[in-house]
Amino acid sequence: MADYDVVIRNGLLVDGTGAGPLRGDLAVRDGRIARIGSIEEQGLWEMDAEGCIVTPGFIDVHTHYDGQAIWAERMVPSSAHGVTTAVMGNCGVGFAPCRAEDRAMLIAAMEGVEDIPEIVMTEGLAWEWETFPEYLQAVAGRRHDIDLCSYIPHSALRVYAMGERGALREPSTAEDRARMAALVREAVRAGAFGFATSNFAFHRRIDGELIPSFDAAEAELLDIARAVADADGGIFQMVLHLDQADAADTKRSIQMLGRISRQAGLVVTFTLAQDNAHPDRWRAILGWIGEEVAAGADLRPQIFPRPVGIIMGHELSLNPFSDCPTYKALPATIDARLARLRDPAVRAQLLDEMPDAPVLPIHQLSRSYDRMFPMADPPSYEPPLDSSVTAQAAARGVSPEEVAYDLMLADGGRGLLFIAAANYADGDLRPVLEMMRDPHVVLGLGDGGAHYGLICDSSYPTFVLTYLARDRPGDRVDLAQAVRALTDVPARLMGLADRGRLAPGLKADINVIDHEGLTLDLPRVKFDLPASGRRLDQAASGFRCTLVGGRPILIDDEPTGLLPGQLVRSGAVRRSAGAGVGS
Repeated sequence: MADYDVVIRNGLLVDGTGAGPLRGDLAVRDGRIARIGSIEEQGLWEMDAEGCIVTPGFIDVHTHYDGQAIWAERMVPSSAHGVTTAVMGNCGVGFAPCRAEDRAMLIAAMEGVEDIPEIVMTEGLAWEWETFPEYLQAVAGRRHDIDLCSYIPHSALRVYAMGERGALREPSTAEDRARMAALVREAVRAGAFGFATSNFAFHRRIDGELIPSFDAAEAELLDIARAVADADGGIFQMVLHLDQADAADTKRSIQMLGRISRQAGLVVTFTLAQDNAHPDRWRAILGWIGEEVAAGADLRPQIFPRPVGIIMGHELSLNPFSDCPTYKALPATIDARLARLRDPAVRAQLLDEMPDAPVLPIHQLSRSYDRMFPMADPPSYEPPLDSSVTAQAAARGVSPEEVAYDLMLADGGRGLLFIAAANYADGDLRPVLEMMRDPHVVLGLGDGGAHYGLICDSSYPTFVLTYLARDRPGDRVDLAQAVRALTDVPARLMGLADRGRLAPGLKADINVIDHEGLTLDLPRVKFDLPASGRRLDQAASGFRCTLVGGRPILIDDEPTGLLPGQLVRSGAVRRSAGAGVGS
């Protein structure tokens, strides 16, 4: 009879603490790491990890699998890139709590903010819930490949508590705030890890209206934060509108988050990026964060470890011509559309035509030609500026529109363009590396389950391991620190004390990776959402095995069909004493 359920032998153990790799074996019993070292006993299932690194499972603290967790079993692309725990409910948008009459509004918010087509949600959501605890139960009752955690989202909460006044962003009364606080306490006691909100002006419903949480008063945010703390929760997540053109306003926003953290006793985590238009402002922001931390706040900025941007093409949600009247009149089916686009007369008309005014602000990015790059296979996320559409147009003596048009018609009309909208002011990733080394910063923002036709950022763990920790010329991230950033740091942020490291007694969420052979493919379009909806997917090659709770969900980059993932409720795990992210 086997001594262990799983034994992984001869691997290079990168344990998540930041310590240097050590060669050894690892044994699993009953879903937990049982032993690390030289193991002679046998496992029911064994794997030779010679030539591979063995890491904890990765944790993505910023996803939007709220809908996908209802209609799908696999949380892809995340689980194809070593992610074993994903946190959903971010940005304050989601599907609970929700009365039947408000479903269309929440769908409109998710469609506008997260680029999920209405038909996908209409067909995919079962709506067997009204309250947030009922939603969690709906997730818990389904089978998934990885573990899921959730925040309660502010926009849904506001509409449920205030009705139409909440949807219209009217100021909340003391009674409204008390109602919201009671619902938040109920949600956290049922398992929510905290509360998520957004006052980012780009976050709008599909009709262009701002989402319900936008510009909510500090008093409302503070009352909700205190309710999270009352229920023994720990996280306040926010997409903060950092107007980096106005340093004073940005500083006031950071100071507000500091007050919320200190007065409620919560960790506050929020998004941060280098603004291409104000390339040094992020350094000042980190300085202001440091001041708030020194004054007793616990602020944890989240960054994305490559350029923040969008992908464009004829099969996707956006391209430089998609708001032009002529383009809007093209056939809906891709083959018929491409046939028309190859017509010289159509080409000439589109090159001469100005786009209509966009409904959603993100469409304003679609003609950012100086930070627009063709995507090759394998993709480059640190392309030289002289490969931009603007630079190519200047070299050829033509307009940027002509270059973009021709690039998208490449690869049988499936050519992709990448816009580096942030984190790329000077055409390199040095600021990203500098931000990653700040002790308060957390990696995240994979956005899995959202932006199906605009981004495929869930692949960032593979990018960190392949490019930032292996292939980048010059300055790179140490492998042990890269693994720590993907595992222990986000685990500590979320209070997931049972995972994030390789240590006896911890949950056996484990990756075995051929690090030298690990590759990241070009994103491709798939049509596997409800109603045959479209999404971008991005494959990796080199994940020899991914275990969730000791059971392999992936072997040699292919899913096994096992679905051991669970809903993780906040009450089931507790923060380690004094375990700050930067410790």
